[in-house]
Order: sequence, then structure tokens, then C-alpha cells
Amino acid sequence: MSRAQEPIRRRSTLIHARRTVVAAAAVFAVVVGSPGLAHAQPAADPTPSTPSAGPGPAPVGGLPAGWQITGKRAGQQLTWRSDRPVPMGDAAVEFYSGDRLLGRPVAGKDGHTFRLDLEGVTLGAAKDLQVRAAGRRLDEAGVKADSKRRSPMKPVKPVKPVEPSALPPANPVDPGVPGPYGTVSGEYTLKSVQLPDFPAPVEMRATVTAPTGAQGKRPLALFLHGRHSTCFTGGADGEALGEWPCPTGSKPIPSYRGYLHDQKLLASQGYVTVSISANGVNGQDYAAQDAGAQARSSLVRQHLARWADWSGAGRTKAPAIVRKAARADLSRVLLVGHSRGGEGVNRAAMDSLSKPPADKDGYRGPVRWKIRGTVLIGPTVFGQNPAPDVPSMTILPGCDGDVSDLQGEIYVDGTRGVSRGAALHSAVYMVGANHNYFNTEWTPGQAEAPADDDFWNDGEYPDPVCTPGTATRLTAERQQAAGSTYTAAAARLFVAGDDRVRPLLDGSNVRAASAGPARILTHAVGARRTAAFLPDAPVTVDGGRLCAQVDPDPATACLNPENPGGSPHFAGWETEREPGRNAVALDWSTPGSAVRVRPGRPVSLSGSKSLALRVIVPPNTTGTRMDVSLTDTAGRHATLGAIRLDGLPGSDRTASYWGQEVRVPLTAATAAGLDLKRVKSLVLTPRSGSGQAWLMDAWGWRPGMAAVRQVALPRVDIGLLTADEGDSGVRTYKVPVRLSGQRSGQFRLFVADPETGEATSRLVTVRPGSGSVDVPVDVRGNTRFSYGTAHHVFAKAVRGTVVGNHLGGLSVKDDDPMPTFSATPLAGRVTEGQSLKWRIDQSAVADTEIWLEAAFAPVDGGAELSSTDVDPRWFEANTGESPSPARPLSEVEGFYLGLAIPAGELSTEVTVPTAVDGASEPEESLRIRMSIWTEDRGQVEGPVLDGTVVDAP
Repeated sequence: MSRAQEPIRRRSTLIHARRTVVAAAAVFAVVVGSPGLAHAQPAADPTPSTPSAGPGPAPVGGLPAGWQITGKRAGQQLTWRSDRPVPMGDAAVEFYSGDRLLGRPVAGKDGHTFRLDLEGVTLGAAKDLQVRAAGRRLDEAGVKADSKRRSPMKPVKPVKPVEPSALPPANPVDPGVPGPYGTVSGEYTLKSVQLPDFPAPVEMRATVTAPTGAQGKRPLALFLHGRHSTCFTGGADGEALGEWPCPTGSKPIPSYRGYLHDQKLLASQGYVTVSISANGVNGQDYAAQDAGAQARSSLVRQHLARWADWSGAGRTKAPAIVRKAARADLSRVLLVGHSRGGEGVNRAAMDSLSKPPADKDGYRGPVRWKIRGTVLIGPTVFGQNPAPDVPSMTILPGCDGDVSDLQGEIYVDGTRGVSRGAALHSAVYMVGANHNYFNTEWTPGQAEAPADDDFWNDGEYPDPVCTPGTATRLTAERQQAAGSTYTAAAARLFVAGDDRVRPLLDGSNVRAASAGPARILTHAVGARRTAAFLPDAPVTVDGGRLCAQVDPDPATACLNPENPGGSPHFAGWETEREPGRNAVALDWSTPGSAVRVRPGRPVSLSGSKSLALRVIVPPNTTGTRMDVSLTDTAGRHATLGAIRLDGLPGSDRTASYWGQEVRVPLTAATAAGLDLKRVKSLVLTPRSGSGQAWLMDAWGWRPGMAAVRQVALPRVDIGLLTADEGDSGVRTYKVPVRLSGQRSGQFRLFVADPETGEATSRLVTVRPGSGSVDVPVDVRGNTRFSYGTAHHVFAKAVRGTVVGNHLGGLSVKDDDPMPTFSATPLAGRVTEGQSLKWRIDQSAVADTEIWLEAAFAPVDGGAELSSTDVDPRWFEANTGESPSPARPLSEVEGFYLGLAIPAGELSTEVTVPTAVDGASEPEESLRIRMSIWTEDRGQVEGPVLDGTVVDAP
């Protein structure tokens, strides 16, 4: 089987549980993590249950520290409690068993506790339970394990900062310098709007900062904040909440006011700016299939529609602050989004060109604006679906403790080859910046509400790059100055068309003086680049290795998943493996070990000035040197020159394997007579003693911006369908894969096996006028009980398409009655040291394992068995606690006894081993009350198990 044909294991379908449409949507429930990370709509704080068995297989061994099985009769959850508060943020937090995703938890109101419904979830070994967010461990065991392995990555001491003389030269034009205009600020509040799938209306509130004395219509910059706590009580030392609407006695956190420093700079340069509030989305997006991306897009476009009115005939009805400002020019709009706000404005840009399905859209009016570019600050990109024809700049904070995998790099990499490639897509890697401090309302000492540093610190092992006070870590003020400067650069390039600031964003290795001492690196794709050597296309590699960006196999993956540190380029998606995402890995022990890259067909560099390469070298390394050569189809060869790279400052807690852009001129190739229209291969020859490097891609480069023609590309949206199983026969259902648009293109469609999680993929070609894609799913009816089945389908754009809602599928609901259960004692009265045993019988076979809750209950009379009356190893393995001091079994908290009858079988046994204590005691008893999980997540009473233990003779 070739790699292209290998089944792909979906990262999030290894949950053997019944899934309804709601459950499938909850796969994307907004989730939780370490300080600054996202968490979902708070629910009531979970209450530890009595000793019980969950509805899925019991973990083998005692639960690790911080974990419990909690909940009452209406449903149980796997619960993890953090030892410190967890503010809301943006990265998706997930529960794992080893490398198997169990699901995404919901947060409790206390800010510490997170719960995952255990509807048939197979937990596996207790020692393998993990909490992850953006690829990093959050649970106590994981943090300790990370601490123990922090030695492999250099450095072990603080990183030496870049000396001022070593900084790149300053760009002649500095976009961070305030402009000639004064500014005026104010706010508006409009009637709230109702968005699809959100129970409560979402606020229409914003703060406006505009230039004074500016003539004519002015370009508009709209800001959207990310996912943060929604409400608070008290002041900066009070309590942050995640509910919406805000509970009585609390008030909304003004996250939308956190970009006033950016707004004032842009307003002084002639832009009308508006920053909108999205607490109503943040407080409800836990149930949104796409984590709120469509809702945020709808909110953005609702505001843009109002501004279109206010800039025209509706100006007399505009809020006072809008009437004070210059009229906005809606043909020149810049969208700025932070964190999930970045994903929201990307979706708004897409939705403005390719309309979303009306039933999921919260804005259905005409598009009366043109988005010239987007600024994405530490963004999420769960769907990995960038808008390819809208220029973008993505800020990647090197010390991001929230979206710590820096997945926003996909807004650059994910556009390659998708459309014409004319739009510039820039990544700005900001060494020492965290996630929160770009917003002053998320910054301690500046915020009105509680705020914190999102980068997670280990007091025993300070991070050499990101711990506050290290030379590389930016202060809040310096980070905000750098963020404002580069936001203004994007505005000046994308909206004003000033090519003089392009070198700040396109990898030309210059800096903006207003950004101060911050070390900032950039690279880009698009503009006037010509695609040359892209490992995603058919390519042959000699002397090196074509590696997979996303693969759990260390022999295949570009980076060993077990090694410390990470790469933004290799951010994971919905599958453990993903076709078409490759790089070229170089690993040499002596100089001169050449690596040759040959594309499937000759490439043209005609008209290019230089060859631009994006090359990754390991963090903290210095002096990686390579010669760069080309060969044409006639065999003529030329060495273009040498490149030298130093690794970014990094640690095991940062994503610092990042591609730096380096350029070599093509003059040597021209002098050697190479036919630049027919280049056959690229050769990289290391000249340093030993090392590693990864080639992301290489392009023909020439200065300037290309004319961007924004068109409505064919759009793919995958919906959710639910169906009943039926009692007989085979019914075929079609997953709703909706297509819109009048052009041709391709996307990759993935279908996951509901039992194994293995996904197969195929390229789908879209033709003009296509309305849907045929994705049939056969459902075989029977009269055997099961918890239902989920068939997941997801999509990614390949060429000439965009993907809106990337995940959907079919949820099959079982319609057969659950079997009944009875119990037979096999050894109901034993001598201490022997095992009590019962057999649980099921009245009919089922198509799924049926899990029973086993809760110890007080006995009716006489003495009750205590924790020291059972085998101590058994007790510790199932509670994680010591049996001492002795306490009645019915009072033991955190007890987890897993009981299941496998699919196709009719019985299981329950065994409780007892201990010999040597004491003279009356006979002692225990009682276990069984209950069974029903198909609608309720529970019914099952048999009662009674047992008695007497002293040994």
C-alpha cells in the first residue's frame, strides 16, 4: 500500500460512544487549558459521586492525581481539576488516553474543574490519562514528565539577547510613527442580534477612535478580540466568569477596549477604527461546531453593514461618535483579529467573497464593503481554512502560552497553491511576546478585570526564553508597541498600497525602529513570488528525506513527536496523518553532504531576481551554513551563493522550529547560462560540520506586490445529519456536503471509520454549478441495542476552493430497547482472604459494550466492609488512595469499578478480593447497586449485589 493509500487515523474519532448531532457538534466545544487557555461555558461545579463505574471501560489502575469520576445518576463525567485557576482563552483543551483523543471537556464555574461526559468512552489505562492544549501537557503528571525531560533541548541557561548592533537594519519608512491627525474616541451600543444556534442574543457594542480634521472618506479598520472571560466581579483582583449574559452582580469584561493603543496609532494616520465586543459569542461558542468562527464572522459583518449605512444615507441615524468621525470608506477595510478573533475575521473575509449557507449565517444582507487585508494576532485556525485571496499578516508570539503551537502559521502555509498566489501572506515571528499582552484588558496592571500572563511558568525550571525577566522576554509595553507597529505596517501595505513598508513583512530582513529592541523575523508567500520547489507537489529527494509534517511515526515525521519543542508549520489538524503536507529534512554529520530536490516537472524562475527559501534550523543553534545550487534540464549547473542561519531562541515549551526566509541572487545562474525557464533541480550542500535543517519551500522572488483579484471561489461546507438505525434492511444516507460557486476547483474529502477512527481521503473536483458531493453512508438496521454510531466527514481546500465548515457527518441513533440485567452470586459468602464474585447476565446480545455503574451503598444492617478489609493493591489501583485509615466502602470517594458486557456477549463477572486482617470481627457485608446507562444518557436501576465476609477459622 502506498502512503497515498494508507488509511489515516482521525485524531478525534477514537471515541466509541453514541453521538447525536449535538454530541458531534460538541467535538468542537470551546475548551480549557492552563492560565489563559480557552474553556467552555461554565456548568455547575461537579460533585464527586459515590464509588462508581463509568459508562465506558474502567481505567486500568488508579486515577492519577487531579482526576476523578464525578457526577450523579443523570450522567457521569471524567473530571480533571487544575491546582490553579484557568482563565478563559483560545486553544482547544483535550483529554487523551495516551495518544488517543477522548474528547474536549467543559469547564466548571470554579475555573479549576473540567468535565468530559463518559458516554461509552473507552478510557484505557489510568496512567495514560492526559490533558493537552495546542499540543502541550497541562495535567500534573505531564508537567512533571516535561520537567524531567527538559535537558535535551539547548539551552540550559538563559538565552543571550541579540545585541543592538546585531539587529537587522531599520526600514526607511517606519509605520509605527504617529501620523498628523488628532483623534476622537467614543462608544456605541446597539440592539443585540440573534445568531444561529446561540440561545442568548449577542451584544452590538464597540469603541470607535477616528482622526480629526481628515478630509474625505477614510479607510476603516475593525478589531475583534479573542476568547477570554466574559464577566467579572470586583476589580482587577476579583473573579472572572465565563457566562453569558453576565450573572447578577457581575459586569462584562471590556475586552473590546484592549486595542485602543493600536486604534489611536491608526487613527492618527487617517483610519477610522472600531473595536467590537464579542462576549456573547465567547460565552456561548462551547456548543458551536466550528468553535464560534461562523458566529464571529456574522458579528463582524453585522457591524460592517451598520457602517455601510452610516457612511451613506443612514448617517443621520448613526451613533454620536460615528457622526463625529469622518465617513468611513467601506471599499477599503482592514480586519484585525486576536486569537479566536483572528479565525473570526478570516472567516468574515471568506464569507464576504463566498457566501456561507444561509441557515448557519447570522448576517444575510448584501456585501457593501471590500476587505483589503487581515491582521491575525496569535490566531487559532481549527479548520485550517485560510482565505487565500485576501492578503494577511499573522503575528506568531514566540512565548504564546495559549495557542502555544502557533497554528496561525497555517494562514501562510495553507494558502500555497490554493488560488492564484497573488495575495501576500506574511508571518511575523515575535520573539518574547506572549498571547495576552497585545490586549491591554488582558494585561495585569493595565486591565480593569482580572488578567494574567498566559505563558506557563515552572518555578523549579524557569523557562530560559519566556519566563518574565529573561533577556528575551518582552515587557507588556514593548510587546504592545511592536504589535501596533506591525499592525500599522499591514494597514499601510494592504489598504494604502505603500510598497515601502513591504520589506517589513515579506522576509526582507529589515526592522521597524518603533518596535524597539524586539527581535522580529518575517517570511511570506504570494505577491510576486513564483512557485518553484514545493515539497507538497510531486518531488524526488536524494541525499535527504521527504518528511511528513503531520505523522505519529518518528521515521516518517519531520520532527520526532517525542522530542521537546515544536514547529508552527507542523500544527496538527483532524488526522494523525495528512496527505500533501511535506517538507525536506536534511541531517548531516560531515560537510558536503548534498541534498538534491527534483520536482516532477521543470520549474521556471524566469523574471525572478532571487531564489527565496524558507529553511528551519533547530532552536538555539548557530552558524548553519549551506551552498545553494541549481541545475537546468540541459545539465548546466550554478552555485548561487551561501546561506547562514542561526536558530530562534527556544525551549521545550516553545514552537521555535520556524522557517526563516533567506534569499540568494540568480545572477550566478544567469552568468553560467542556465535556462531559468527550465530548472530541473535544487541542491543544498551543508558547509557546517554537522546539523539538521528542513526546507519548507523555495520560490522565485522579485520585489513588489501583485494585483490581487478577489473572486468568489467555490465553497465547501459540511453539515450534520441524524438518522434512526431502523430494525432491518440497509438505508443509504447522504452526508450534506454543500457546494456553492460557479468555478472549478479541488478539495480533499476525508471520511472516518466510526469504529477504528481510520480515515480515507480522496480528491474531489468541483465543477461550475455543482450543488453537492455524493458521500453515501450505509446504515444497516437490526434489533440489537447499541449507543449509536458517528460517521465523521471533513474537508480541506486543495486548489481553487475554500472550505467554510470543515467538519460534519452522519449521526445514527439506535432505536432498539436496551436489554435487561440480572445478577447471580457465584461466591456471595466467603472467608476473609477470598474473593466475592457475582455474574451479571444480559437478556440479549448488543452491538456495543454496555457499561454499568457500580456504586457501593450502605448495608441494611450489621457491620460494613471497610477499605482495609479488601485487598490493598486492588483498592489502591481503583481509587489512587491508601486503604488507611479504614473507612466504610460506601464512604470512599473517587472509587472507580469498571463493569461492561462486551458486544456480542451475554455476561460479565464482578470480583471484589478481600484481605485477611487477623482481627476477630463479626461478619461484615457490602452492597453494590448497579445501574445501566440508557441510550438517552439517563440511567436505570440494575441488580443489587450483596456479599458477606466472615473471619477465617
